[in-house]
Amino acid sequence: MTSLLQFSFSPVPGHPRRRRQQQQQQRIVASADRQALFSRIAPVYDNLNDVLSLGQHRIWKRMAVDWSGAKEGSNVLDLCCGSGDLAFLLSPKVGDDGQVTGLDFSREQLVVASSRQNMQSKACYRNLKWVEGDALDLPYSDCYFDAITMGYGLRNVIDKYKALKEVYRVLKPGSKASILDFNKSTDELRTSIQGWMIDNIVVPVAAGYGLAEEYRYLKSSIQEFLTGEELEHLALKAGFSSAKHFEVGGGLMGNLVATR
Repeated sequence: MTSLLQFSFSPVPGHPRRRRQQQQQQRIVASADRQALFSRIAPVYDNLNDVLSLGQHRIWKRMAVDWSGAKEGSNVLDLCCGSGDLAFLLSPKVGDDGQVTGLDFSREQLVVASSRQNMQSKACYRNLKWVEGDALDLPYSDCYFDAITMGYGLRNVIDKYKALKEVYRVLKPGSKASILDFNKSTDELRTSIQGWMIDNIVVPVAAGYGLAEEYRYLKSSIQEFLTGEELEHLALKAGFSSAKHFEVGGGLMGNLVATR
């Protein structure tokens, strides 16, 4: 199960076209594995986030929303929305004249998000809608959104460059994408602390929910992620005019802010 997010694509011998087809098939399988993972953890995802971060994830998510530049009347996309935390924070910001779309590839996560919306009495939550979709092939026209947020999604996307290209494509000129995730630190001490916390806190707590194997992937997924500087370079390569990565949560988390 640990190998779910540990995919290495070795060269495939033979004709280039056949090699591309086989690599595409491998990516489909990898994406399906990740989709299944997040579907399994959907029922307890929110509760685990609160327990594991001692509620701090709510602060980081508010920061991510603030960095997005979303405001009254904005049309906003929360990409890889999961159970909707960022979307629910965006909703009152954009108001009755705005629209928040939460998109995720896990139907189970979207069911949880929709249920949360139905249980809330806030009138502003009427501006929320949920879409099952692929971050690598967004079902929207160019220059469609005023702002985009993405919480803990980019690290789990198979092709990060293509995902950023899609984010760039559907953003309006001058608009921002705010992307929150675990920080891959270049500091050995922080890396050691992060790894220790995953091994000795995250996984044991997840085990209490019967999800130890599902949460063991975190360590390897962070190791295979990009550093803040690498994320900035990738965003610029994808076409963004500027990109700045901020370390938050004592350097354990990071937030990329990219402007089209």
